[in-house]
Amino acid sequence: MVAIIDYNMGNLASVKNALAKIGAESEVVFDPDALGRYERALLPGVGAFGDAMAHLKASGMNEAIEAFAATGRPMLGICLGMQLLFQKSYEFGEHEGLGLIPGEVVPFDTRKFATPHKVPHMGWNELFVQKESRLFHWMEKEFYLYFVHSFHAVTADKYVLGRTWYGYEFVSAVGKENVYGIQPHPEKSHDNGLKILKNFMEL
Repeated sequence: MVAIIDYNMGNLASVKNALAKIGAESEVVFDPDALGRYERALLPGVGAFGDAMAHLKASGMNEAIEAFAATGRPMLGICLGMQLLFQKSYEFGEHEGLGLIPGEVVPFDTRKFATPHKVPHMGWNELFVQKESRLFHWMEKEFYLYFVHSFHAVTADKYVLGRTWYGYEFVSAVGKENVYGIQPHPEKSHDNGLKILKNFMEL
């Protein structure tokens, strides 16, 4: 059973439906005291980093997430959920994150773009696998997923599982022990996304 963490920031139904397609049981969880009862936790999200952290702190879910991660059980952050795993973000100011993975979240730097690109980065793009990970078990070394974001993570190479090119190369998947994050939306990425969710359920 996987907990889909509810903090008023994202389309939880699409995540729940995608999990159902692979035969995974899930429940939407908004009570921080209940999170510890689940085998896995999924942190989705769409919107602004600062607002998301405010919601998590107001409910006490931030502490519940940190406690859950400390147990060694698998956790996956998706899109904004991945960004929240880091120490800080510079989206509309400077905001403290969950700090589960060292690094920070920054806006796309359009000055670095080799050719003109629109921000937000929206649509299908390739994820290039950087190292072996059970999250990408039985998948190709590069595959397409669906992205929607204006900010991206910066972290040490040892935590990087995947990279993507959009104007320049950026981090699109990370992992540290039992905590994983992916910038694109697997629940919107058809077969490739479902494979990632299935691999997560088998961790």
